[in-house]
Amino acid sequence: MTASRTPELVLTARLNTSAADARRGVVRLHPEVLAALGLREWDALSLIGSRRTAAVVAAAPEGSPQGTALLDDVTLSNAGLRENATVAVAPVTVYGAKTVTVTGSALATGSISDATLRQALLGKVLTVGDTVSLLPRDLGPGTSTSSATQALSRTFGVAWTTELLTVSAVDPSGGPVSVQPNSAVGWGTGTVTASGATPSASVHPARDSVTRAAPPRVSAADLVGVSAQSAKLTEWLRLALDESELLATLGASPHLGVLITGSGGVGKATLARAVIGERACVALDGPSIGALEASARVERVTAAVDELAGSGVLLITDVDALLPSDPEPASTFVLDVLRRAVDTPGLALIATTAHPEATDARLRGQDLCDRELTLTLPDAAGRKGLLEHLLKKVPQGDVDLGEIASRTPGFVVADLAALTREAALRAAARASNDSAAASLTQDDLVGALQVIRPLSRSGSEELAIGSLTLEDVGDMVETKQALTEAVLWPLRHPDSFARLGIEPPRGVLLYGPPGCGKTFLVRALASSGQLSVHSVKGAELMDKWVGSSEKAVRELFQRARDSAPSLIFLDEVDALVPRRGQSSDSGVGDRVVAALLTELDGVEPLRDVVVLGATNRPDLIDPALLRPGRLERLVFVPPPDSDARVDILKASGKSIPLAEDVDLDALARDLDGYSAADCAALLREAALTAMRRSMDAADVTAADVATARATVKPSLDPEQVAHLRAYGS
Repeated sequence: MTASRTPELVLTARLNTSAADARRGVVRLHPEVLAALGLREWDALSLIGSRRTAAVVAAAPEGSPQGTALLDDVTLSNAGLRENATVAVAPVTVYGAKTVTVTGSALATGSISDATLRQALLGKVLTVGDTVSLLPRDLGPGTSTSSATQALSRTFGVAWTTELLTVSAVDPSGGPVSVQPNSAVGWGTGTVTASGATPSASVHPARDSVTRAAPPRVSAADLVGVSAQSAKLTEWLRLALDESELLATLGASPHLGVLITGSGGVGKATLARAVIGERACVALDGPSIGALEASARVERVTAAVDELAGSGVLLITDVDALLPSDPEPASTFVLDVLRRAVDTPGLALIATTAHPEATDARLRGQDLCDRELTLTLPDAAGRKGLLEHLLKKVPQGDVDLGEIASRTPGFVVADLAALTREAALRAAARASNDSAAASLTQDDLVGALQVIRPLSRSGSEELAIGSLTLEDVGDMVETKQALTEAVLWPLRHPDSFARLGIEPPRGVLLYGPPGCGKTFLVRALASSGQLSVHSVKGAELMDKWVGSSEKAVRELFQRARDSAPSLIFLDEVDALVPRRGQSSDSGVGDRVVAALLTELDGVEPLRDVVVLGATNRPDLIDPALLRPGRLERLVFVPPPDSDARVDILKASGKSIPLAEDVDLDALARDLDGYSAADCAALLREAALTAMRRSMDAADVTAADVATARATVKPSLDPEQVAHLRAYGS
């Protein structure tokens, strides 16, 4: 508690123009003024203008006048001040908030969860009536606000940086409060916490992470695409908590521990809260508790179990952060508390994680979480249903949600929510500029697709597939047909394969000279089948640490299974799976080959996942990879012929102002030995030649093209092309 009796000091309020402090509720004072007030950095400070407010205080930059207080625009407004007005400052007692209630726009209220809201406001000093931004404040040395900013960007889009909220209620209500990890921050009615408020002069967050779960925003009836998992979890809770005597009659224990797994953003916690409904529930945030000292972790879990008083559900989100796979001594004590909890009649445990492999294996024992639910990524029909649910109250124009769903493979519900928010921002900007009624259009959603990328593909490179299809690829008839049969037919006509009793190909090897469009073909193929693409260059999976490369292969295939139907594109596959026994890398390459072969035709089958490898040196690949059941289809990508070169030149020159004397048909016939990349490079060099001739050149002439040909030479070696043609036969 701040006990200083220092009189108030009167200073001149100036606007703080530092971007680092903008709208973050931080007041900067000269170090000597801080000493005179008996304050340290990050303590609380009372500001008295035409109204009274409070904020955190920090040292002003070197050279700032002693009699000046630097305030951001929001803090100036909260104190009822204008720039250069006088402001009285003094120390103030601040209590840790039990509850904080804020109001904001409808978009913010419906998009930002209570947990994310608490993260954004953590460490800020609030008074009823204050305006506060979502920009997180600096919590001092050794701390980071990146998790808050990432969560806000993911859930609210770019608009979060300009959103302003109003503090409508705080508890305790006698003065300013600081937001701490155990504070219940929410929209509307505040939630109940497990601990009381304690006075504190410094606004460093208190170390408490037990909060009563907020009422579910989504009812079980509103869940889309997870009806089977919802029904199963509902049945388990009903039998264990409501009809335990029925289990006892049959000689079974009412013990219930459930682990819900699935990719980040797929809706694990939402499912749990929706099914829990009105039951008593205490929620623990795994990352928040995992950051505490060992003894504090055990105390927080014990406090949560005691708060339930033997009746209700203990929900632990992101449990892998609390109980990592590399167990710590404290993990054993936490697990003992959880075992006692699940053995208590009338009490159940539900834990969620996006990384089950990174979770302590003991959690999945028969005495704890003996049941498991997995939420997979939604398919096209599920994504359409989710979009319809997200937009059911939104005014819409001519919108085809089926098309948007087909173009969003790998998107989870959090990604789709971000997509609709981005589309709403575009529609709102258009309505504001045109002074028209707000309405969402297809162009808004398609435009949002260029900005929002799926979280489920993090960790692997993405190919921007766009709207390109195989029909847009000129020539290469045999190559396109082979890819259609090997990749698209199994996904479009699985009943035909089942009727004829055959298994579709597991993988395809694209081989051909460099620069002839192998990646271009994969992009067109993925767009034709509306597939999620996981692109990895061979060398990217190689790691010097023992087991790391094999783990990277397993994780790559797991991501592909989660986002099926999908393509795994292994570019430069010869660097990933060279012939075994011929490398000098301590056996890393051999182990990677073994891991890849295991994933291709191991015990766990690949369903709706096709592996495509690309190389210009197929002779360097381990022969075991090319056997049936693996990369069994060899598809040659030939160099472009004269007709194909015409199409390539026309496509590459679409944005280049070519003079009338440039004859692309004649040029294409004269470019024997040029690859697709060479043709594009030729026109690019011709444009640069025109710029060298004159920076004011209006077009590219035939003379410029002729000059460029002297620089851009054909890269295709006739002997190499002939050798590659003969390889497949």
